[in-house]
Amino acid sequence: MPKIGRRNLFKALAAGVVASPLPILSATAGQASSAASPRWGKGIEGQRTADLGDGTFLNPIIAGDHPDPTILKDGDDYYMTFSSFYSYPGLVIWHSTDLVNWAPIGPALRKELGVIWAVDLCKHDGRYFIYLPANPDDKEWSIYAIWADDIRGPWSEPIDLGISGCIDPGHVVGEDGKRYLFVNGIRKIRLTDDGLAKDGTLEHAYSPWRYPDDWIVENFAPEGPKLLRHGDWFYLITAVGGTAGPVTGHMVIAARSKSVQGPWEHCPHNPLVRTVSESEPWWSRGHASLVEGPAGDWWMVYHAYENGFRTLGRQTVMEPIEWTTDGWFRALGGDLSKPIRKPAKGTPSPAGFALSDNFSTDKFGIQWCFHDPKPDEMTRVERAAKGLLLKATGTSPVDSAPLACIVPDRAYQAELTLQLSGESEAGLLLFYNHKAFVGVGFTPDTIKTYQYAEEQVWARLPHSSRRVCVRLTNDRNVITYEYSYDDGRSWKLHPTRMEVSGVHHNVFGGFLSLKIGIYSAGKGEVLLSDFNYRGMDRSANL
Repeated sequence: MPKIGRRNLFKALAAGVVASPLPILSATAGQASSAASPRWGKGIEGQRTADLGDGTFLNPIIAGDHPDPTILKDGDDYYMTFSSFYSYPGLVIWHSTDLVNWAPIGPALRKELGVIWAVDLCKHDGRYFIYLPANPDDKEWSIYAIWADDIRGPWSEPIDLGISGCIDPGHVVGEDGKRYLFVNGIRKIRLTDDGLAKDGTLEHAYSPWRYPDDWIVENFAPEGPKLLRHGDWFYLITAVGGTAGPVTGHMVIAARSKSVQGPWEHCPHNPLVRTVSESEPWWSRGHASLVEGPAGDWWMVYHAYENGFRTLGRQTVMEPIEWTTDGWFRALGGDLSKPIRKPAKGTPSPAGFALSDNFSTDKFGIQWCFHDPKPDEMTRVERAAKGLLLKATGTSPVDSAPLACIVPDRAYQAELTLQLSGESEAGLLLFYNHKAFVGVGFTPDTIKTYQYAEEQVWARLPHSSRRVCVRLTNDRNVITYEYSYDDGRSWKLHPTRMEVSGVHHNVFGGFLSLKIGIYSAGKGEVLLSDFNYRGMDRSANL
């Protein structure tokens, strides 16, 4: 193969023009063989895309860690956002015009409020609102609101509504014209007309349908209420069975009433969506919303874990529904390992975005975020002529907030150049939280190996350089590291490979995903430059 520059090589690899120098690995342990068949479209940098280009799509519609989707139809446009947990800036809003191709607009939340769980995005009287549960002092949950007159921002500072001990708000306007929030439980509370304060007390709203006692679930946990007025009825879509745990636990149920005050009638088709076998392509399916398509057809959007890839977090999937003659609805997706006809009459919109970054523009929120940052964490960041300066803090990845990036692909490769200053240490990680990560780090004189969320001191390697390129390859949960001292013209193989299929919520809790992470610890700073990403299509070799 002729010589080719590092950045051009990445473009060629993503396009399939040249082959990767790394071998293709066999399927990893714990990865079901049924996950082998799907073939997605190929998008930017070789990232997988849902749109197959033939009038069909293959789930997920938004790949990677995008849980608890809340979706808004606004004229011909659709907007969606997701739980952002410990990531800041957070609550990134995505846009589509066809429900299949989605691209991010930007973050709606910048003030650090601790962990953020399932939110609700809505529009009322020309103003956009996001109702969000937060636990800023790690003592008690409360419901907050932010608002904007333009969905692209600016968004207001969070307003604490004083609705304590609640999560998963769902907004609805009742038949009386008043605004209400439904929350986990399933309980409800009236809001003021401007939607920015409570106007009543929290009260019981609905006792959800219960599954048979012998079903294998995590727990009952009624949560994620989403409400819709359709015809003469209010429909209440709820998740029960537990978000994770056994793959057969999470499910979608529905009820209806002529009034938000009730009484609520159980849907005779419950559960509408549920994983019933470990052989299915999507596990723990739930937390759904209904949305009308461009042509008046209807769709259900929810999250699920990908079979064999819980490490990617809960991803956003979609399937069609039909309204039945008795005024109920049914899910029609069937086997989600197969393509589904796209919503009719949708105008194609951009899909995804390039993860490769020379750090010349601000991609915080859209791509990069700090994990569980301190209030002044952004002061660590300074844009430089040749990249991004990240000031060191803490002693290692254990106590230093990393920059993190959600990944959409089962297999991918990422590269980054590090230029160390002072007595700093920096490196490239796969990061779940401070108790669960792997990676390699560099000081001016030592290469460090992190596994099981701690340094493997026995694996230290001597070196002598303040500038190094590091490459991470995740081939379906098997991790390979390489590093280069000549800007990627030649690479040295790190002697330790790692297997990370068990780094997910069922083991470590937190409802998170395994993200690409960049850390800077010690004393000094690191200049980050030339971050390159490419998805690797391995479906033909599984």
